Amino acid sequence: MLKITRNDTIPNALKHGGPLIWASCLFMGLGNLVSGQFIKGLLFLAIEIGVIVFMAIPQGGLYWLSMLPSLGWREQQQVWNEEKFVYEYVAGDQSQLILLYGVATVFVLVFFVLIWRASVRSGYKAMMLKRTGRKVPTFVDDVRSLFDENIHKLLMTPPMAGLLVFTILPLIYMVCMAFTNYSKEGDHLILFDWVGLRNFVTIFDSSSAIGKQFGDVLVWTLVWAFFATFLNFFLGTFMAIIINRPSVKLKGLWRGCLSMTIAVPQFVSLLLIRSMLQPEGIINRMLIDAGWVSSALPFMINTTWARVTVIVVNLWVGIPYTIMQVTGVLQNIPADLYEAARLDGAGPVKQFTSITFPYMMFVLTPYLITQFTGNVNNFNIIYLLTGGGPVNIGNSAGNTDLLVTWLYKLSVDQQKYNMAAVIGIFTFVVLAIVSLVTYRSTGSYKNEEGFS
Repeated sequence: MLKITRNDTIPNALKHGGPLIWASCLFMGLGNLVSGQFIKGLLFLAIEIGVIVFMAIPQGGLYWLSMLPSLGWREQQQVWNEEKFVYEYVAGDQSQLILLYGVATVFVLVFFVLIWRASVRSGYKAMMLKRTGRKVPTFVDDVRSLFDENIHKLLMTPPMAGLLVFTILPLIYMVCMAFTNYSKEGDHLILFDWVGLRNFVTIFDSSSAIGKQFGDVLVWTLVWAFFATFLNFFLGTFMAIIINRPSVKLKGLWRGCLSMTIAVPQFVSLLLIRSMLQPEGIINRMLIDAGWVSSALPFMINTTWARVTVIVVNLWVGIPYTIMQVTGVLQNIPADLYEAARLDGAGPVKQFTSITFPYMMFVLTPYLITQFTGNVNNFNIIYLLTGGGPVNIGNSAGNTDLLVTWLYKLSVDQQKYNMAAVIGIFTFVVLAIVSLVTYRSTGSYKNEEGFS
């Protein structure tokens, strides 16, 4: 006999559900059909049939799963056709498709397990309601609940499905790629194999070509992200505080002038600045004509000059965003705090260190973490301004390349997809650790209730 209980978990359903629930584990939706929920039961059954068909058809799920351990071995063949007197090509295996469809099949199976779990619980709950004489919800009732108490399920399903298909699946695919030899080297663009941790060993091996460059690129990426984030923040904060002072007139005009760089597409402004900073560009030409320098300054030729240049240009691009963020925070600091500080004899510096700066850091810490993450992955300003150069002969990474621009060159230009995937994984791990550790140690996380 079905035991009446509020607990509709899978173990409880299997323990107290009886033979009908056990049978519904094999035939999804059976419990719903017996309880009168015909549409829901048929939907569960249709999903089960669809997954079985998908797994069983030729070159279906079972085929891709069986090919996943080897990633294929059949090469394209050239066969002579006696009737047509021509050579015909027989397609071989493509490791890239095998890996993609194999990972996708795993996702389908995980999704199916979740649906199976929901079907067993739903059938058990419906049978429990029917046995106790209570009303079993109809399909119309279930649809109505999606616009009432279960509206979170309706609103969250589309974005979660998009996240799964367009973010998580490609991410898992990239992670798997890091454990293969998928690259142009050795002609492994069509057929490639699993190589385990060999790529990770190579990236940390100082005797390998990529290993030698990895440390330099990583250090420069972190140095760039630090200066690009905190120089923007402190200089933008300084400008915002100056403009926000009561004695300053035409505040809107100054903010508008400083924010004009936001209105101009970044690729336009960066390419223009790049041409201006060339040895024959307008800036060098003006300096030489004015007699301030005797030869062109090596903005894009010397490594130190190039790195300082991208940091300075990033200030011009990024400070307006900081001004807009900080201005909103400054205008929301309670005025009575400053009034009480003045009555206690606190000057402008003391007010800033005791009120303004702590309040700003409490509110803007998540923004700073986001900015740091964005600067580590700041592809535009490096690629459009310097192209990663200056480049050392024989190196795949330039002296201003970040991990993200180096990853782009390895994948698009040099077709070393396996090494690019390793660098992508390492970049994600570094950013995740830095972001989580930094955020969890701040007041924004420890005291979410408010600032005092």
